[in-house]
Amino acid sequence: MEPTTDRIAEPWGARTPYPAGGDWPERVDMYLRDGVTPEQVDTWVRTASLLHSNGDAMDIAVAGGRMVGVRGRAGDRVNRGRLGPKDLFGWQANGAPDRLTRPLVREGGRLVESDWDTAMGRIVTRSKELLDGPGPGSIGFYTSGQLFLEEYYTLAVLARAGIGTNHLDGNTRLCTATAGEAMKESFGCDGQPGSYTDIDHADVIALYGHNVAETQPVLWMRMLDRLEGADPPRLLVVDPRRTLVAARAAVHLAPRPGTNLALMNALLHEVVRRGAVDGEYVAAHTVGYDELAAAVADSTPARAAEVCDVPAARIEEGAELLCGARRLLSTVLQGFYQSHQATASAVQVNNVHLLRGMLGRPGCGVLQMNGQPTAQNTRECGANGDLPGFRNWENTTHIEELARIWNVDPSAVPHYAPPTHAMQMFRYAEQGSLKMLWISGTNPAVSLPELGRVRTVLERDGLFTVVQDLFLTETARYADVVLPAATWGEKTGCFTNADRTVHLSDKAVEPPGQARTDLDIFLDYARRMDFRDKDGAPLIGWSDPASAFAAWQRCSAGRPCDYTGLSYERLRAAPSGIQWPCDDEHPDGTERLYADGVQWAHPDACETYGKDLLTGAAQSEVEYRSLNPDGKAVLRAAAYSPPHEQPGEEYPFWLTTGRTIYHFHTRTKTGRVPQLNAAAPDVWVEIGKDDAVAYGLAEGDLAEVGSPRGTVHARVRISDVRPGVLFLPFHYGYWDTPGDGNGTGNHRAANEATITDWDPVSKQPIFKACAARIRLLRRGDGHRTGRTAGGRP
Repeated sequence: MEPTTDRIAEPWGARTPYPAGGDWPERVDMYLRDGVTPEQVDTWVRTASLLHSNGDAMDIAVAGGRMVGVRGRAGDRVNRGRLGPKDLFGWQANGAPDRLTRPLVREGGRLVESDWDTAMGRIVTRSKELLDGPGPGSIGFYTSGQLFLEEYYTLAVLARAGIGTNHLDGNTRLCTATAGEAMKESFGCDGQPGSYTDIDHADVIALYGHNVAETQPVLWMRMLDRLEGADPPRLLVVDPRRTLVAARAAVHLAPRPGTNLALMNALLHEVVRRGAVDGEYVAAHTVGYDELAAAVADSTPARAAEVCDVPAARIEEGAELLCGARRLLSTVLQGFYQSHQATASAVQVNNVHLLRGMLGRPGCGVLQMNGQPTAQNTRECGANGDLPGFRNWENTTHIEELARIWNVDPSAVPHYAPPTHAMQMFRYAEQGSLKMLWISGTNPAVSLPELGRVRTVLERDGLFTVVQDLFLTETARYADVVLPAATWGEKTGCFTNADRTVHLSDKAVEPPGQARTDLDIFLDYARRMDFRDKDGAPLIGWSDPASAFAAWQRCSAGRPCDYTGLSYERLRAAPSGIQWPCDDEHPDGTERLYADGVQWAHPDACETYGKDLLTGAAQSEVEYRSLNPDGKAVLRAAAYSPPHEQPGEEYPFWLTTGRTIYHFHTRTKTGRVPQLNAAAPDVWVEIGKDDAVAYGLAEGDLAEVGSPRGTVHARVRISDVRPGVLFLPFHYGYWDTPGDGNGTGNHRAANEATITDWDPVSKQPIFKACAARIRLLRRGDGHRTGRTAGGRP
């Protein structure tokens, strides 16, 4: 066990250094409720983290039928026993006194307690009215990155083959849509090429827009232990803020927001110019090299320096790291995904690895990271705008496969157009064509951009809204029906992390009151709607998590995310989670993909035929077959273009948003945890030293951050963010503020100011690049609110 430390002030705990090529030592972290000792624990129940995407394996301590703590699982490949602060303390939110325990329905403009028959009856009645009237396109589903695999798959089947709607997406659209799209564009399908164990071997680790210290703290622990060990890796960090990660970098590049693609093209220019291309690998396993080389021929470091406001010499130093690496690992996250030209920028990271031939062997990999714990499951199960099993909606054979699995006619599987992304669904609701929206496990009234507009949509009289959640969130306050859901620790199911590791989370305790699991709610709805297959049998034939998992195995068989070699029994017995694909050919799972070239880019197998990275225009099957008849990796090029909104005289700053280590999503859970809430109780704005002086701002002052869309009131923190940039954490909403609890008249949420704009390829909203201004509202006391993790700049 790790010695007792303050895991709020020192979130990453003690170091356990290890050398290149060595095994990461075990270190078991544990936190039990005050007064509870390990000897008093009745049982330990296996699970993994539900408050970030790292997939840290842990056990829940149960005593007297209640959760009383957690500990890390030493034998797991992901964390070797370590837990971050949200892992250690977040479980306490399950016992919050304001958990929803009964359904709520709207009566006379107010939400009142009801019963399940009444609540589900209203949902079913409205569903049937709409199906008999305007049809399936009037119903949409917006889900989470926090449900379980079995629940996503059930939702996908009832939405696609039951309702017949194209409108199904997850809030993973906000955080990882670009990750999936970038891999589809380069490799033909989703699925991370790399493995967390690549950290053990890499001599260069490049982090693009990835503040790993705060978003995946256990992954940062692994990097820190390599940095403290023999033969440490060198870090290349791209981030406009000097984060703790950037402070440890050999090269830190801090580009102007919205210019990531210009920077990546300059780095690729140098890879080509310096002769660092693995010509043999490129010839054997890729197409498009000549086009890419021509596209970056003029993208010199000097030209990128003008666009990015980064010294050309520093860009060259970064290129030197990439070109000199023997084993290169790259990670990418929101700094790229939520910014301008997101997919185009993320694809260029893949291109670096393809040009250098660094995939599929220890230390050589790409991790297009996820933001939420089960984001990978939304994508593989088809609950986020894709089809289950990474199938291609334009491929007739793939549609027929799904129809055969579900025993429906192929025409019953919507494939007349691309699945509808979340931002378009809210646009349809705004216009009135989407008349019912079922929101499960997410909080768009705080998490979507331009919240004033989002509130107007949710308030529309013609929109019937169902919210399925643990608490009366800002979104739930607008609902017509609110369903109380069970959560992690109160139900059983699988979830898959960002390096394809599958964990089973077993039920540890009963949910409160009448709360039901998301799976039970979806199954109840399907039963009441009487969805049938083409033989008249129930469309959804499973009744519990185990049978739902078996149904998913049949759907995944033979696809990239093959689960057929897994089972609940095996996952319970194994000391560690197991990486997919896991099948007869890979009975122990698959640590890395593409060791012998890509396997899923062939026109008959690929998940997409590709898109134009600049416009998002879809490439036809004929075009794709002509480009890539043999199914190799595709080197896709894209030219830089400026962001749509630029700072000017009235709004002179760039505004970017992000995370803090102490909170998750919209604080629905972490804001109810004493340790985490005390560490970061309220929103703040970061500004550089020189900008603070120029605008007469001091540490602790209350400032107003404004954009053409709205304003945020936040305490000032002086930091090493690059000049001309303001940073706001996006977690803060209104449920714990005075007033109506849904944001009206308040100025706390960063998304009051963000822009309604999205990447043309992934359709992921842009939260990292819009114009803003700042002004003093009231002098402070010179002190910041909350803790600063590990002395972060």
